[in-house]
Amino acid sequence: MAADDDRPYPADTLGMDSAEMRRLGYAAVDAVIEHLESKNNSPAIASSDADTLLAALGGALPEQPQATDKSLELLMHTALHHQQHGDHPRYFARVPGPSSYAAIIGEWLGVGFNTIAASWPGGAGPSAIELIVINWLCQLMGLPEDYEGVLVSGGSQASLTAIAAVRASRGPGCVYLSDQTHASLGRALRTLGFDERHIRLLPSDAEHRLTEETVATAIAEDSRNGLSPLMVIATAGSTNTGVVDPLQELAALCDTWDLWLHVDGAYGAPAALSPKGAATLAGLDRADSLTLDPHKWLFQPYDVGCLLIKPGLLEPCFAMNPEYLKDVQGADNAVDFRNRGFELTRRSRALKLWLSFRSYGVAKFREAIEYSINLTEIAEDYLRKNPTRWEVVTPAQLGIICFSLRGETAEEHERRARALSESGFACVTTTRLKGRTVLRLCIINPLTTEWDIRETIDRLGA
Repeated sequence: MAADDDRPYPADTLGMDSAEMRRLGYAAVDAVIEHLESKNNSPAIASSDADTLLAALGGALPEQPQATDKSLELLMHTALHHQQHGDHPRYFARVPGPSSYAAIIGEWLGVGFNTIAASWPGGAGPSAIELIVINWLCQLMGLPEDYEGVLVSGGSQASLTAIAAVRASRGPGCVYLSDQTHASLGRALRTLGFDERHIRLLPSDAEHRLTEETVATAIAEDSRNGLSPLMVIATAGSTNTGVVDPLQELAALCDTWDLWLHVDGAYGAPAALSPKGAATLAGLDRADSLTLDPHKWLFQPYDVGCLLIKPGLLEPCFAMNPEYLKDVQGADNAVDFRNRGFELTRRSRALKLWLSFRSYGVAKFREAIEYSINLTEIAEDYLRKNPTRWEVVTPAQLGIICFSLRGETAEEHERRARALSESGFACVTTTRLKGRTVLRLCIINPLTTEWDIRETIDRLGA
């Protein structure tokens, strides 16, 4: 009988020869590099009607092979063209995702090696990388070194995971959040079956913050009515205005009432790397749990979110060890990440973070974040120089500024933002603050220039 190593393998039905793999791989790399080098000359956002795209990309289910080069062209120039380009220097809508090239390489390698990070025996290397990245993120956020964590798709899943773990540990109760809290938090509470009486949506103050006084009043009222306070959700960088809730005061209130403090820092928390951001985010280190999205202000490609949390809550909530997984359980200090969240099959999202931190160093991230904060202040100064035309509604805060055209209606603000986005020059959206429609810029791309800012504002006002 021949040794196993001598047995011939059948031809790979779904394979390609090495020359063809390299040719197509190089073509894909070249396309990505061309995109990165020329994105400032491309539209910040492009769209098309559904019928046109479905006709161009669809057709009958292909029974036989079709030319891969033609399919690549369709992908690159049709499918991937028609989308928001969050890495464009003039993409200012929502929260951009300006990814870095080292992170892209890390993502490619994870896909190319078909990487999984569910159990230690099944993915020891990727799991070790994730543990290291979580520890690095805890250090960057100033959290205690014993905090644990898990990487997920984004802030929505990270907060959902945190809330589920806290409720499993402490039982049901009232959760306090503001009208400026990200909508995904309310959705998470409802998804988890929280009673509407326990979802305490509170008004923010004139500066759009959730204040200690407002929460304390609600807690006292609920306690008198026989309800159990459970958690306060604070925001570290709101999507609307970039505002940071008073973390120190809310943390002290939570200490007094023995409540859990969950901080949503999905976009804003990485600002703690910069001196200005760290001052604004004072008290972040007092969070019992913290969410952040590295695919935003840590310059990673979609998707990667992170939950950092006090130890001992995740596994009691999420661990599952059915009979078919008995042979793939970690031992000693090993971690089976499938037991830290909802995902059983989970790719490694840590590789790109690990490679980009090592490739650039934290100092480069700090420099890029500080640059964006300063650039937003420059945008505010530019608006204030023309007070008869522009009104600054909320000042520059963690890369976000809201403003309006004096005397213009909500419909006119929306029309101007839509027209500029449709032109492809820049992508801008409006938002509503206390019933008022305003224009908004989120400036967190280190490739954005002062000219980009001035020209975008000028075109909005033209």
